[in-house]
Amino acid sequence: MNIQDFKQQLFERGENQGFNDMELYYEKSDSFNCKIDLGEVDQFTTAEEIGVSFRGVYKGKMGYAYTEKLDESSIEFLVENARENALILEEEDQEEIYQGDSEYKDVNFLSEDLQQVSNEEKINFMKEFDRHIYKIDERVTGTGFFQLMSNNIEKAMYNTKGLALEDQNNFIAFGVMVIVKENDLTKSGMHFKHVQDWASLDPEEEAKKAVEEAISYLNPMEVESNDYPVLLRHDAASSLLATFLSIFSAETAQKGMSKLKDKVGKKIAGNNVTFVDEPFRQDAMKSRTFDAEGVASKELTVVENGKLNTLFHNRKTAKKDGVESTGHAYKESYKGSLTVSPSNFYLVPGEPSYDDIVSSLKEGVVVTSLSGLHSGVNQISGDFSVAANGYYVKDGEVQAATNLMTIAGNFFDLLNHVESVGSDLEFSPFSGVGAPSFLVEGLSVTFE
Repeated sequence: MNIQDFKQQLFERGENQGFNDMELYYEKSDSFNCKIDLGEVDQFTTAEEIGVSFRGVYKGKMGYAYTEKLDESSIEFLVENARENALILEEEDQEEIYQGDSEYKDVNFLSEDLQQVSNEEKINFMKEFDRHIYKIDERVTGTGFFQLMSNNIEKAMYNTKGLALEDQNNFIAFGVMVIVKENDLTKSGMHFKHVQDWASLDPEEEAKKAVEEAISYLNPMEVESNDYPVLLRHDAASSLLATFLSIFSAETAQKGMSKLKDKVGKKIAGNNVTFVDEPFRQDAMKSRTFDAEGVASKELTVVENGKLNTLFHNRKTAKKDGVESTGHAYKESYKGSLTVSPSNFYLVPGEPSYDDIVSSLKEGVVVTSLSGLHSGVNQISGDFSVAANGYYVKDGEVQAATNLMTIAGNFFDLLNHVESVGSDLEFSPFSGVGAPSFLVEGLSVTFE
């Protein structure tokens, strides 16, 4: 059964059973995943997932249900389960079906060229990539992982108040860990990328970047533990920002789990710190024209020159705070419950390049990757102490890689001590959070 027929029959059945306002949320995902090991396909999967969720008001309460099938039996299942769910609901703050906004931005996030790339072409790219990895440098001994994934996602929302919305986007992302060995020392480096322009990918060039990253960690030098100016490279910067993303959620603040509670309108960062959520970017993975409640997406400046303008809101959190929704209702999937989450959230880049910032350092540390971000971070207090890789800088030049280090500090303090923000904005292919490299005045750095 197609989604339009399913919707019509569902709403008719719901009305006959006593539902007032009703909503249907539809999601379809076509995914491809491939892993390569020593030039051979180690794992290969394709999957199509379709699902819908139903919300409806029954006797003044909101009921929910979801299913993976679009057939007549599922219509009965959704209506009956939503009705039973509504009858046992005891939540005080009742949700409502949204009638929609007067205008939605007309943006096409779907790359037609990417749609035409066959799975065979993706596998051949991976094999060619893998072949170049071993040709570039004899110190390469293997890959810790090497994976490519692609996805085409369709989302739609319809309700009995006349709302009819649809979004579609797609992407390809890959990641590789290259392992290198020199004498008795083994090191590894990671390279990740996501694209919508398949033609722009050169397997030899990507392999070169991955190998150079790994080799750069060979021959580390001994460095004394101390407080240093720390340049968080864009990949490490986006990882740290993603870890503390929840502090900007009104839902988190209302639960007393964010220090930004009651801080709207106040300075929380330095003048050179501006955070934006931009849902219409073509080069990011979480672009959308509407949120999970049907509220129109819009560009939102969350922090402007250090001042907190707003938190992320869905309609429920907005009502509680007496403000308008910012269009950030979110579902992990059609099975998920409504929560709050950004689209493409990033630190606005500045003018200096990464190299410019490095050359400005008399002495300091560049951090290129972080690990232990879940166990070593307190999102409420902002304290963090995490393992890191990187380089030692002296007199404006990278001297060498360092041994594994631990950097420690407080995220809220860090925001107030950003000395320089770079121009090299990149989005993480996993979190969807973006950041350029930025220099922090001083963090505690301990070397092993």
